[in-house]
Amino acid sequence: MELHRKLGLLEAVGLSIALIAPTMGMAFNVSLAAQVAGPAAPLSFVIGTSVMLVVALSFAAWCRRLSHAGSAYAFITEAFGGSWGFMAGWALLLSYICYGAGASALVGSFVEAAARTSGWQAPRLWLSFSIASIVASIVLARRNMQLAGRAMVALQGISMLAILALALLILVKIAGMHALSLRPFVPSPAHHGWAGVGYGIVFAVLSFAGFEGAATLGEETNHPRRDVPVALIGTLLVSGTLFVLVSYAQVLGYGLGNIQALAADSAPLDTLAVRYASRGYAVALDLAAALGSFACVLASLSAAGRMLFALGRAGLAPSAGRIHPRHGTPANAILIAGGVFLAGLFGWALPSDPGFYYGATGTIGTLSIILVYMAVAWAQTTNAGKQWRGFGAAAGMLGVLLLLWPLYNSIYPIPAYPASLWPVVLLVWLAFGGCLLAGRPALARKQLPEILAVEPNL
Repeated sequence: MELHRKLGLLEAVGLSIALIAPTMGMAFNVSLAAQVAGPAAPLSFVIGTSVMLVVALSFAAWCRRLSHAGSAYAFITEAFGGSWGFMAGWALLLSYICYGAGASALVGSFVEAAARTSGWQAPRLWLSFSIASIVASIVLARRNMQLAGRAMVALQGISMLAILALALLILVKIAGMHALSLRPFVPSPAHHGWAGVGYGIVFAVLSFAGFEGAATLGEETNHPRRDVPVALIGTLLVSGTLFVLVSYAQVLGYGLGNIQALAADSAPLDTLAVRYASRGYAVALDLAAALGSFACVLASLSAAGRMLFALGRAGLAPSAGRIHPRHGTPANAILIAGGVFLAGLFGWALPSDPGFYYGATGTIGTLSIILVYMAVAWAQTTNAGKQWRGFGAAAGMLGVLLLLWPLYNSIYPIPAYPASLWPVVLLVWLAFGGCLLAGRPALARKQLPEILAVEPNL
């Protein structure tokens, strides 16, 4: 039995853009970039977008050749063999689990923030909404991926429009005071110039993690060779433009001379909404962000389910590799992934804090996904080199080199405890994957039953 092939460009875009979750990036990562790049944070996002577009070229090239629910798992398997392919899929599975689990905590956190701003104190309110987001995602993703994909587009669209409206309002008011400036696109000497911008690029790159999510829909998209690459590149271009515009509005909204306030603010969009709009708009912004976070939960669960399905079909867990007879979705794998999301919520987020949980899981997931991106880019270099395609080989190599910077700066200098444990968590996960390979040699075989895209005449 095969996955139902009935999805289009809209659903592919929905999965990728919901996985990136621009709302969460604009709410948190601009402040992080401002801590190191100062007022030049928007410049970091300009360069970060360019870096990720180079990486996306490798994914787009592979998606033009192969359509597989395992995305990077299939690409790496084709280039380097089953063992490396399994490890790539195993690492990407961790990323999707981490992103979805962390986003589920933010759903409730944003709702609770809206309640506090409205003057209503409700301890543990966040937990109910977080649980509901996971359960609703499981039901929707198992039953109808077409509806789920369109829901992701709608929910992310609402949340991004709310933030875009605020950014434009800020810029209009700043323009009315004749205070618009190009200084945010020039390195700041007070923040180590280009070195500070370079560190800011780390947070910009992290903001785009998950853009490749549409590739997991390769076996369900009607025209995968065309629609999936368009979804990947288009998602990056749209999200990158928004990140640059919103980061520019945040820097000017706080003031070029008050950049430390932006860097220290844990909820800069709320602060700006109250300052330039109203307290009611801040509440609406938090609720919109909750919708965007729910879209990320749904997208992460959909991607994690398909990755687990691909690995299960290859021999990891036969039950996970089964397809629902009526809905045509990897229903068992989605249910398993959803159970892991819930376990993380009760086992880690509840005893600690939603914000801390999101930061920790996001860091672990991003460290893992950077390794996958580098592997796919290197696979593109190898494959293009064999076919004497110089541009493809150069793009892949450039992608590997560019990703070394955010990877290095994510682990060195060694962060303070407990953040120093997150690379160890990744290593333990990879070691466990290696043990699975050793215990099940069949996983190392090249088993890609759906590897060829079904558009020979495109």
